[in-house]
Amino acid sequence: MTALDGLVARRTTTAQQIADGLSQRILAGAFRPGERLRESAIATELGIARNTVREAVRLLEHGGLVRFEVNRGAVIISPTPETIAELYTARQHLETAALAAPLSGDQLTVVEESFSRLETATTSHERAEIVAADLAFHAAIVAALGSSRIDAFYAGLTRELRFYLMALSAHEREYENPRKVISEHEPLMEAVRAGDARRAQREASHHIETNAERVQRILAAHNDG
Repeated sequence: MTALDGLVARRTTTAQQIADGLSQRILAGAFRPGERLRESAIATELGIARNTVREAVRLLEHGGLVRFEVNRGAVIISPTPETIAELYTARQHLETAALAAPLSGDQLTVVEESFSRLETATTSHERAEIVAADLAFHAAIVAALGSSRIDAFYAGLTRELRFYLMALSAHEREYENPRKVISEHEPLMEAVRAGDARRAQREASHHIETNAERVQRILAAHNDG
């Protein structure tokens, strides 16, 4: 890695951290729907370069939490129960389709490796690392469909899912209990290892539906507050 590569990597990491912090504030209702996200004010508040804030806001756009309007810049979009339901329904369709048949030896190896990385990530107690490994595990399952186009589409879903999972992890403090994160995935992993396609689909559906319900509860609590 060159010095320039290192600089870019650090800036990207900082932008992601800022995006994660802003996303939590958005989901907590700190900004009103339709409110402008003022990059200069955020940069001043945090004492960082405006370019870094701009990169963070772009990440929020990819995550579906802001949109860009002519002459206004970044504007807050309020997550709704409908948009979250659509996001998780799309995820459920893809993951259950990927599990419609037992995984091949190579496919199982990829999923096993991603599960192992998730186990390792949980010991870090770092929310961002755990969420990234969680999403990578599920992406490995979807990859069993063998379609680069579907992989790209799912990658788009995970950009949105990341922000909701970060908020969920912060709310429930999952990063403090590594065993809880793994136990939520073990029934699915056991079914996949057993080659039991129907059970794997049921476990995947249960996992995704439960996750969606938890996110919906957090959103409802913030809206009621």
